[in-house]
Amino acid sequence: MRENSGQSIPVDTVAEGPSGSLPITGDMLRNAPSGEIFGMTQNTGMGWNPLLLNGSQYLILGTMGGIRREDGSPIALGYHTGHWEIGLMMEEVAHEITAHQGIPFAGYVSDPCDGRSQGTTGMFDSLPYRNDAAMVLRRLIRSLPTRKGVIGVATCDKGLPAMMLALAGMRDLPGIIVPGGVSLPPIHGEDAGKVQSIGARFSNGELSLEDAADLGCRACATPGGGCQFLGTAATAQVVAEALGMSVPHSALAPSGQPVWKNMGRQSARALLQMERSGMVMKDILTDRAIRNAMVVHAAFGGSTNLLLHLPAIAHAAGLSIPTVEDWNDVNRKVPRLVSVLPNGPVPHPTIRVFLAGGVPEVMLHLRRLGLIDDSVLTVTGRTLGENLDWWETSERRQDMRNRLIEADGIDPDTVIMSPQEAKKQGMASTMTFPTGNLAPQGSVIKSAAIDPSVLDSEGVYRHTGRVKVFTAEKDAIRSIKLGHIQAGDILAVIGRGPSGTGMEETYQLTSALKHLPFGKYVTLITDARFSGVSTGACIGHIGPEALAGGPLGRLRDGDWIEIIVDTVKLEGSVNLVGDGEQSGSTQDGAELLAVRSEHPFLAVDPGLPDDTRLWAALQSVSGGTWQGCVYDTDKIIAALDAGRQALGWK
Repeated sequence: MRENSGQSIPVDTVAEGPSGSLPITGDMLRNAPSGEIFGMTQNTGMGWNPLLLNGSQYLILGTMGGIRREDGSPIALGYHTGHWEIGLMMEEVAHEITAHQGIPFAGYVSDPCDGRSQGTTGMFDSLPYRNDAAMVLRRLIRSLPTRKGVIGVATCDKGLPAMMLALAGMRDLPGIIVPGGVSLPPIHGEDAGKVQSIGARFSNGELSLEDAADLGCRACATPGGGCQFLGTAATAQVVAEALGMSVPHSALAPSGQPVWKNMGRQSARALLQMERSGMVMKDILTDRAIRNAMVVHAAFGGSTNLLLHLPAIAHAAGLSIPTVEDWNDVNRKVPRLVSVLPNGPVPHPTIRVFLAGGVPEVMLHLRRLGLIDDSVLTVTGRTLGENLDWWETSERRQDMRNRLIEADGIDPDTVIMSPQEAKKQGMASTMTFPTGNLAPQGSVIKSAAIDPSVLDSEGVYRHTGRVKVFTAEKDAIRSIKLGHIQAGDILAVIGRGPSGTGMEETYQLTSALKHLPFGKYVTLITDARFSGVSTGACIGHIGPEALAGGPLGRLRDGDWIEIIVDTVKLEGSVNLVGDGEQSGSTQDGAELLAVRSEHPFLAVDPGLPDDTRLWAALQSVSGGTWQGCVYDTDKIIAALDAGRQALGWK
């Protein structure tokens, strides 16, 4: 390689160093760990005024991605809009800490985009990333031993659950979650959920190439924030606030706007007050707070992915892990109150939910119904009940609701409804947990998202049909695009649970079925999981997974399957009922499954990384998906010890 032929480039070999001196004492030199003193040296080296080094230190952790110029334009892109503006929020937090004579530190653990990795092998790292990121975040917290408290700023599907896991695990520290907000929908166009189906719609003649290109260009109408629907990202924000980990009315705020930035400064002040009062995470995260979050999740109609994340948060906090029975009990008692994308009945974007009052508005209704415990503490230092009392008569509440009317002409009470109005609108409860000879350990369906037109007069979805079995998601989406899937079909996508693909998300399939005219007459069953924006008759999390010996792995093309989902009683079943010309009984199906071998093409995906294989093994011995895909250290060590003994290893 040819060197520059111009002037030589000057290279300094020494520098003056910072002026001033460290504010240390003889006692500090005699007794303090060397790391604390060298930390002060590092701080001045980075430019902090040495006269201010004795202030209290606070850590700001964020999932920021990409490199922005001062005007916001990109130098290097992030993975997604959800972490593009996180740095702006971290700046607000840092300025507020500094204004109160504190010393802010910042660290970053960026996060992937589930939308970007849909249908690719990148999805094999999606769910495992959550555990890895939570561990790194906790290590970062512990690696700054002088910190007095932690603020976590995060937005999206895996980054925000990871941040909540990290803070939940730091039980004796003050901690606050600051949600990274939501993006706005385009004035003319489609939301970021529907736009992900343009490939399937174009392939089926439902969309022109020109329209697909136009819609795809404008769906993310603002540069920052999570997607505009109540998917996993938005649901995680809601759950963080419902747990008491965030300040009131912080979930679903519009990223980048003043109302969002102000929330960062408010959160910083709350953290300082927590530290002064001695309040720590274990005071906030209790079994009652977990139950409140489950109730709010049901009232919002949230993502089924929170079935994986909320138990993991409980585990990290050392609390009781909610069971399927607990989720079932909550969903039977709690009415769905929020009309929002993707469930409807009216597809309002999340910004409208924020303006209608967001989490505190929903909680007001739930408190009147006696469904939440408002005696729990929150990061404000006050009880949930005190926060709700403030919200009910606050100027902020009135301003936000008025803004929704002025800006969009929408009555806020049609976005967040009273229980009476929700019942009048026919809003079904959120989730059902079908069992049966194909799902002996259970499964989940967002029953609220089944198209009402395919329910009978009693609110029951019934589908008996012949199955088309796929052992790879890419083959299933190809079949849809080629027109090989028709009304009345049942799709089984097997071997896509934790052991096969890291429990990939199959939104390619669910979005295609949602937005194709025949899709509401098709049922999907799988041991994989679904995006939070998925809708339709889609049954996932089927257990045991096929590669762990689950009966789902013994299906064959042409088998008869019977699916029943009662959206009122929240009961359901998924059963093999025969393999002949006509369907039979569940007993016939059980007998068939008992003598069958596995599907001949059932196998671990050849592209599965070793990192994910390790994650799958560790979470499996820790309790698996219904325990939140966690790492239970005691169980893992016990399994390793038992294995060593069985193998005769010393």
